[in-house]
Amino acid sequence: MSPETLMVAAVLTPLVGGLLIVLTGSWPNLRESVTLVTAGITLALVANLVPGVLEGGRPELTLIEMLPGLELRFRLEPLGMIYAGVAALLWPVNSLYSIGYMRGNNEKEQTRFYLCFALAIFSALGIAFSGNLITLFVFYEVLTFSTYPLVTHKGNEDAMKAGRVYLGILVTTSIGLLLLAVVWTSVLAGTLEFTPGGILAGNVEPGMAGLLLMLFMFGIGKAALMPVHRWLPAAMVAPTPVSALLHAVAVVKAGVFSVVKIIVYVFGIDFLASLDTTQWLLWISGFTVLAASIVALRILIQQGNLKKMLAYSTVSQLSYIVLAAALFSSMGATGGSLHIVAHAFGKITLFFAAGALYTAAHKTEIFQLRGVGWRMPWTMGAFAVGALSMIGLPPAGGFISKWYMMIGAFQAEEMVAFGVLILSTLLNAAYFAPIVYMAFFQSEEPLRAAYADGHDPWHVDWDHGEAPWPIVVALTTTAALTILLFFFPDVPLELARAVGESGLTAGLGD
Repeated sequence: MSPETLMVAAVLTPLVGGLLIVLTGSWPNLRESVTLVTAGITLALVANLVPGVLEGGRPELTLIEMLPGLELRFRLEPLGMIYAGVAALLWPVNSLYSIGYMRGNNEKEQTRFYLCFALAIFSALGIAFSGNLITLFVFYEVLTFSTYPLVTHKGNEDAMKAGRVYLGILVTTSIGLLLLAVVWTSVLAGTLEFTPGGILAGNVEPGMAGLLLMLFMFGIGKAALMPVHRWLPAAMVAPTPVSALLHAVAVVKAGVFSVVKIIVYVFGIDFLASLDTTQWLLWISGFTVLAASIVALRILIQQGNLKKMLAYSTVSQLSYIVLAAALFSSMGATGGSLHIVAHAFGKITLFFAAGALYTAAHKTEIFQLRGVGWRMPWTMGAFAVGALSMIGLPPAGGFISKWYMMIGAFQAEEMVAFGVLILSTLLNAAYFAPIVYMAFFQSEEPLRAAYADGHDPWHVDWDHGEAPWPIVVALTTTAALTILLFFFPDVPLELARAVGESGLTAGLGD
C-alpha cells in the first residue's frame, strides 16, 4: 500500500468505524469491540507511515479542488507524523479505558460517545496530514464541532454551560481571527501551502508580520494561550475519557500542533528570528506558563477539585510548547515538538488516574486523597509517574523534552524563557509532589471519622479498592509509555529534530 493510500485509509477508518458503532449501538459488547478494532486498525495504518517519513519521504495528494487554487490537500511531514502517531497510539488505550469508565459509572448515550470520539480522531488525523492552511482550518473546525457533544455529554445545566463556553471561545477565535489570518496569508504570499522555511519571508512587512502572527496565535484557541484559555477548565465537567481526549489525544494537541506548524512552515524560523515585532509571543506564553501554574498551586492549597487543577496544569504545559516555538530556533522547535509526545503520555495518565478515583470511590477533591495510595497502588503509582513527567524529572519523558527546551532557550540567549522553565518546574513540583505524598504517607482515618455520621456530600466509598480492570490496564500502559519515552526517545526525537531543521531557510530542500 502506497503512503498516499495509507494516509487516506487512516483518515477514513475512524469514519467507517463510527458508522459501524452506530449500527451496533444496541449491542454494547459488539459496539465496543468495533471501537477497539477500529482504533487498532488506525494505529497500524499510521505506524506504517513512520519509516517512510524517517527516511525523508513526504507523501502528498490532492483530495479535492474546491475553487481554482484552493485545494483540500494532504502532505505528511515530521510534525504531522508526531501528532498523528500520538492520536493513533492513544486512541485504543483511551477506548479500553472508556469501556471501564462508561460502564463503571453507568453513563448514558454511550453509542453517541464512541461515535463522537471516532469523529474526533478522524478530524485529528486530517489536521495532522494537512498540506495547506485551508485543509488545516477545515479539519480544525470539524474537530471543534465533533467534540462539543462530548463536552456536553452529561446533559445537565453545568455541562450545557461548559459547552457554550467551549463552542463560543473556539468558534469565535477560529472564525474571527484564524480565518482572517489564513485569507491574509493567501493575499500576501499567493499560496497557502505548508513549505519548509516558510512562505512569508519577503512578502510581509515586519510590523504586519507581528500582527499576522498575533491573529494566528490567538486564533488557534485550542492552544489555550491566555486570555483565550477559559474553555479548557470549563470543559472539565465532561466524563474523564473526554478530558483525556481534550488534554492528551486530540484537541489541545491540535492547538499546539497548529502553532508549531504555522511558525515552522508558514513564517519560517529564520524569518521570525530576524524580526523585533514577534517577541511578544515569548512573553505571553511565558506569562501563561507561570500564571496557570500559580492557579494550579492555589487549587492545591485550597484542596479543591483534582480535575480542575489538572486542567490549569494543561494550560501551563501547552504554553511550554508555544514558548519553545517562540524561541524561533531549531532547538526550540525540536523541544516543543517532542513535548507534544511527552505531555500527551503524562497528562493522559494523570486524567486516567483522576477518573479511576472517581469510578472506584467517587473521590473528586484533593483533600480526599489522603492514604488512597494504599488502596489504589496501581492508580496512584501511575499518577506519580505522570506527575514526574509534568515536573520534568527522570525517568519520565517530560525530562527529555524540557531538556531540549532549556538548551534551546540557552542557545538563543533568551534568559527570560530559561527562567520561566526553571521557575515553572519548581511550581509544578509544588502542586504535584504534595498529592503523591498525601496519597502514600498520610492516613485516611481522620477523613473517615469526619464523615462517619453519613453527612458526606460527595458520597465517597471509603472501603474501595482499584477501579475496574480496563481502567487500571489503560493507566498503567500510559504510565509505562511515559517511562519508555525517557529510555527510548529515538523515533519521536528524530522526527522532532527534522521539524526543527524544516523551519530554517536551509530546510527548503526537505
